[in-house]
Amino acid sequence: MTLPVALAGSDVIGQAKTGTGKTLGFGIPLLQRVVTPTDVEAGRATAVPGKSPQALVVVPTRELCVQVTNDLLGAGKLRAVRVLAVYGGRAYEPQVEALRKGVEVVVGTPGRLLDLAGQGHLDLSQVRMLVLDEADEMLDLGFLPDVEKIVDRLPARRQTMLFSATMPGQIITLARRYMSRPTHIRASAPDDQGATVASVVQHVYRAHAMDKPEMLSRILQAQDRGLVMVFCRTKRTCADLAEGLSERGFAAAAVHGDLGQGAREQALRAFRNGKVDVLVATDVAARGIDVDGVTHVVNYQCPEDEKTYLHRIGRTGRAGAAGVAVTLVDWEDMPRWGLINKALDLSFPEPPETYSTSAHLYADLAIAESATGVLPRADRTRAGLGAEEVEDLGETGKSAGRGRGGRSGGASRSGGRGGRGDARPEASTDEASAEPSRRRAPGSRRRRRLNGDDAAATAVVEAAETVVAEAEAKAGATTEAAAPKRTRSRTRAKSAVSADAGAVVAEAPEAVVGEAAAQSEGEAEGEKAPRRRRRRRRPESSAGSAAESMD
Repeated sequence: MTLPVALAGSDVIGQAKTGTGKTLGFGIPLLQRVVTPTDVEAGRATAVPGKSPQALVVVPTRELCVQVTNDLLGAGKLRAVRVLAVYGGRAYEPQVEALRKGVEVVVGTPGRLLDLAGQGHLDLSQVRMLVLDEADEMLDLGFLPDVEKIVDRLPARRQTMLFSATMPGQIITLARRYMSRPTHIRASAPDDQGATVASVVQHVYRAHAMDKPEMLSRILQAQDRGLVMVFCRTKRTCADLAEGLSERGFAAAAVHGDLGQGAREQALRAFRNGKVDVLVATDVAARGIDVDGVTHVVNYQCPEDEKTYLHRIGRTGRAGAAGVAVTLVDWEDMPRWGLINKALDLSFPEPPETYSTSAHLYADLAIAESATGVLPRADRTRAGLGAEEVEDLGETGKSAGRGRGGRSGGASRSGGRGGRGDARPEASTDEASAEPSRRRAPGSRRRRRLNGDDAAATAVVEAAETVVAEAEAKAGATTEAAAPKRTRSRTRAKSAVSADAGAVVAEAPEAVVGEAAAQSEGEAEGEKAPRRRRRRRRPESSAGSAAESMD
């Protein structure tokens, strides 16, 4: 229904249920209408318009950007159509280099598109076709300012197409500002008039939050269970649940906004390749993600609204396949679920109270009665997330493969800079080993040579320390004016004074040494006594003052 209208160059608002092929609904017209260098060589076109993109596809999430790009590359490889994915979390340089060489179609997220356009790397003046995929999300309050800035950079005469599974009336009204006499196409099967896909069997249970991990562990052991996607509302719940499932023996991975882009793509690749069979994700993976073999979708936490519910359960039962959707509703989420049930006209106004030991849970999902909360070792056949390598994306803002909530990924910044971080510890070690030799004064060497007579040596040491202290005080007074060279002058003064003191002490007779030792002992006792009295008198004086204040 979409292809004839879109190929004619008319504006289109396309609405269809999840898993019905909307990507190629706008992808084939884009690939058919762009002009490539191959067309010029084959004589189908006179000249290529230039290196600037001719078509622009704007998507809300990075994961959907990668998926749409791969679909367009696969469909346009016979015509050698150059398609570039532009999204955040990757380095700028490869994207800028690809834009300089020239591309026909750009698929990107709003933030990175605006960054490249603002820096002058992305020229949008030659775009003749604009597509907003998941249009209701793109035109929502969060993305609307960015979408308006992108549309302002495009030519006034262009073809605009909007596609989504859910298209509220206010979104259609808002979208008409950017379109010229659009054709609204709503496609559905004759025997599938409901809001949800008929091939998806839905189960809704009222569950307790502390029993949900046990329930999920048993649901994951259902008969004929393939790949499973588990959706959570918060990033912390997503990360904790994935870690808990891994401890129970399941091959699980997490995808949420706090992970680095390398870790997010690693988890999705492992899930597509079958190394991981349980993908725990937030709503960042609820839009447009198409993975073959997803048989079950579990809403671990109740969705925010009916649109989120439709997109979540739409990850299974795609392209006519069958699927199972399980929703676990907490007691406090019952009012929210009541609104979703009424909006979608479902048959679950009062979900049954269910626990991990409830008989109807085992019967509804074909779970073996011997299933427990831990996966048996004989069934642990998946390679796991660690078997999938982390791609070095040159991420900006986060270390590769690791975000605030993730531990998957490569080395840290200090160790991944080509040895620059390793040179500084070695230099500091050399400085530490050389420091004592630089600070060692001549007096200390003389001190070791005078160790024969203990009494004389002690007297010499005390006399030398007295002379050094006086010399340091004089040196500090003379070098106080030279602030930038204060450390070096004091060090030189110490060394010179220590050398002079050592020489004087070495040449002094025993009588002088004894007198100096006695004098130093007397001075030391005279200096220490007042200090002791002051320490003892402080609490007395404070106590006296306190008593006076009380009087």
